[in-house]
Order: sequence, then C-alpha cells, then structure tokens
Amino acid sequence: MRIAVLYDIHGNLPALDAVLAEAQQAGVERILVGGDVVPGPLPRETLARLLALPLPVDFLQGNGDRAVLEAMQGRDTGALPASAREAVRWVAGQFGPREMQIIASWPKTLRLAVPEAGEVLFCHATPRSDTEIFTRLTPEERVQPAFAGVGAATVVCGHTHMQFDRTVGGVRIVNAGSVGMPFGPPGACWLLLGPRLEHRRTAYDFAAAAACVRATAYPQAEDFAEHAILRPRSEEEMLATFAKVAI
Repeated sequence: MRIAVLYDIHGNLPALDAVLAEAQQAGVERILVGGDVVPGPLPRETLARLLALPLPVDFLQGNGDRAVLEAMQGRDTGALPASAREAVRWVAGQFGPREMQIIASWPKTLRLAVPEAGEVLFCHATPRSDTEIFTRLTPEERVQPAFAGVGAATVVCGHTHMQFDRTVGGVRIVNAGSVGMPFGPPGACWLLLGPRLEHRRTAYDFAAAAACVRATAYPQAEDFAEHAILRPRSEEEMLATFAKVAI
C-alpha cells in the first residue's frame, strides 16, 4: 500500500493540488492528513478538495484546526497572539455547522498497519500534545519522554514544518514537513509511505499561487504569499527560533 502523508497544508490550495497530482502519479492508494488543514488563506476550498477525493482519506486534528474549531464554537482560550486570533476568526467565519462537525470529529492520533512498515502512529506534534515543539536538533533525552510507551516502531509527526528522520529511544520519528508553509526552499513538502519511507518536495507555480492568496480576504494574505510560498524562512533561522521553545 502506498500512502501520501500530508501535514500542515494551512489552506494553501495550489500547493495541495500539486501534491495530489504527484501522489496520483506515484500510485498512492490512501491519504493521511496530519492536521493544520484549514488555518490559512483558502480554508473552505482546501477542505472541500480533500473531502471530494475518490481515495480513502484519514484526518488528524492539529492545534490550528483546534483553534479554528474553538472560534467556531465561540470559545477563545487566549492562547494565540492577537494577530493569529484575527486570522483564526476569519477562517472560522468561512465554515458552517457541517464543517464544524467534520473538524470536531478528527482524532488527535491514529494508528495504521502499513504492510511494509508495520504499525505506524500518526500525531500532529507528539503523541501526548498537539503543540509540543522539537526538531532534528533537540537532545534525545528531552524528546524521549514524549514518545515513551507509544507501542509503535515508527511515529510520523509534523507541526514544525521541517522534514527529518531520527531515532529516539528505539522509536523512528519522521517529520513529514509542511505542504503549505514549509521552512527552507520553496515547495510543498510531504511523505510517501510504502514500500519505503520517502520525503518529497513538490514544485508548483509559486508566482501564481502567491497571486491567488493575495486575491483572498485572508488577514495575513501578503505575509503568507511572501513567507509561505515565495520566500519561506530558512531552516537555520527556524531551528534557532524553535530551540528557544523546544520541549
């Protein structure tokens, strides 16, 4: 079985469409969407595209999806900065009761038996939290408690928008990267699972995608076009930033 693992799409429909086209060419039979699907400039269109796919699609709820859901429910935990709250409220306003029910139904973690890889645990950030941050550089002794007792040889995560593949306490931990908001070179990052595990970075028409985003009413449209699509922040910059708040 070949599974396309797509994390952190963040409402970037042009990036998603490019990945879906490449996944089809790769013979993908199933899609796993690992959270943070909707917070971004084209949330309604992105969710609709995924729900209309003819393949089986599994969803996880990311912390961004959770924030949008809370906004739809009229709850504000105050955990987000003011600029992010404005964007989240805008995204929440793009949906109705049906979408709220769909997003609320997504689990935090999911286990799949993959013939070539055995049982794989999928989570957004870590198995115990949808917000914990760690990178390929975070010391093993700080990461290991978050993955203790997972009962799976492989865990796939996202959240920090940078791909890596490392082993901690005997558990292989793979970050799928971000489809819609990668750090590093421009492109849509994802994971092809089966018969082996393969990191992918898909190119697409960045200028056209940026123009599409700028044409939306998304409150952070210009910043998204510039820093999520055209000139993403470097991995070195984000590794240094995340080191200050890592697990």
